Amino acid sequence: MSVNKLILGDNLEILKTIESETIDLIYLDPPFFSNRNYEVIWGDEGEVRSFQDRWSGGMDHYIGWLKERVAEMHRILKPTGSIYLHCDRHANAYIRVEILDKIFGIKNFRTEIIWSYDWGGRPNNMWASKHDTIMCYTKSSTWIFNPEDVRIPYKTEIKGRKNPLVSSEKFNKGKIPTDVWEISVIHAMSPERIGYPTQKPEALLERIIKASSNEGDIVLDPFVGGGTTVAVADKLNRKWIGIDQSVQAVKVTEMRLQKQQDLFSNSFSVQLHKYDYDTLRNANAFEFENWIIGQFGGTSNTKQRNDLGLDGKMPDNTPIQVKRSDNIGRNVIDNFFSAVQRYDKKLFDKNMQEQKPVGYIIAFSFGKGAVEEVARLKLKENIIIELITVEKIVPIAKKPTIFVEINELSHNVGVTLAVANIREIEFIATGQSEAGVEFFSWDFNYNSEKGFKADVMIDKEGKQRTKFKAGLHHVAVKVVDNDGLESVEVIKLKVNGAVERQS
Repeated sequence: MSVNKLILGDNLEILKTIESETIDLIYLDPPFFSNRNYEVIWGDEGEVRSFQDRWSGGMDHYIGWLKERVAEMHRILKPTGSIYLHCDRHANAYIRVEILDKIFGIKNFRTEIIWSYDWGGRPNNMWASKHDTIMCYTKSSTWIFNPEDVRIPYKTEIKGRKNPLVSSEKFNKGKIPTDVWEISVIHAMSPERIGYPTQKPEALLERIIKASSNEGDIVLDPFVGGGTTVAVADKLNRKWIGIDQSVQAVKVTEMRLQKQQDLFSNSFSVQLHKYDYDTLRNANAFEFENWIIGQFGGTSNTKQRNDLGLDGKMPDNTPIQVKRSDNIGRNVIDNFFSAVQRYDKKLFDKNMQEQKPVGYIIAFSFGKGAVEEVARLKLKENIIIELITVEKIVPIAKKPTIFVEINELSHNVGVTLAVANIREIEFIATGQSEAGVEFFSWDFNYNSEKGFKADVMIDKEGKQRTKFKAGLHHVAVKVVDNDGLESVEVIKLKVNGAVERQS
């Protein structure tokens, strides 16, 4: 199973593709049953569609919508696994009785965590609501729990005098949390803040992941949202899978992961509805072969020696060859025809007699000579070689284009700043895409070796202003479209009394 992966799509359909009993820990923060438009946070097509689906009927429809997803989560959870379902007062009783008790069983209910926070809370007739509920269930009577990893240090002083418990070796590791967690929400000035209104604090997910999984375990978040679960799981050396129906949720989470990565971080992948031709065409050859053969339903050849130029095979061992190029010629067909006979003559003869393909060639496109030779082999010699374009396996689209205009706003810079050779620059980005532009992101200290590290993750208008000191600066702006495809423009700016664009 592929892990460390962000997936764009309906989590119900994606959950159905995951093998049974393979996930160690599931945390989900599904949309709350509040029936309010503020639930639509990103505003893209996928999120709006999901919002409409769960609100086409009342509470019964919402519970039914969530229940079929939780049923799949129960199936894929390991016998030692746990699930943490985040909800609020609107539906927590229904979720516990109608979903979790029925699917996981009352005997596997472990605790009801109260997350008490210090912000917000509108009066609800009588009392302001300032907590959420997190239901914890396990798959069986045996589960992972690491209490020593989540101890809370005692305060060293109580009302001006030392805490007597601290001096005792028995207590110096701190206390194990109760079922009431006082963890602050993400405030406006928090360095964690990414602009996602219902973003959960990393401390909350860190406690759950540390307590209910071990390093190397697989953590799943089927409603990835702002990406806190997978970001924390990645930091804690867990493997992870994140799913969301919103393009923006997936792309913002991708940038969040990129920003925290270093040389020791594990790589991750992003699965979209469509793939950019240029990215696939210029990908690492071996990685592309493995990926496209897997997408086709085959198994790649990992040995890469004495393979007769064959790159993989189908479940029935029929060979596959991959050409990461366009306009494949007649010579490829001739070489492949010879190779498949030498690879397994009995299989070749069997497929030929049963009028099945003796092999498959995958490429971006095929030239006239290749197409004609395949037609001749089928007509004259009763031999079928299947030519498969990449676009038949995965949908391909054109990535968006981007243009950036820069304007020096010298009249807005004070005398002190002007003397210090500090200049204020306005950037105006324009993007075009057949799918429609979703948003822009900005990196004002771009480093090609470190990659794109977003300073501004979500910019709907494509306009930014910032100040630069004298020197050479690299600014990168990314445009993301409705398919999740992206393009990046890197601008070199020289600031020295005036502003000079060098690219």
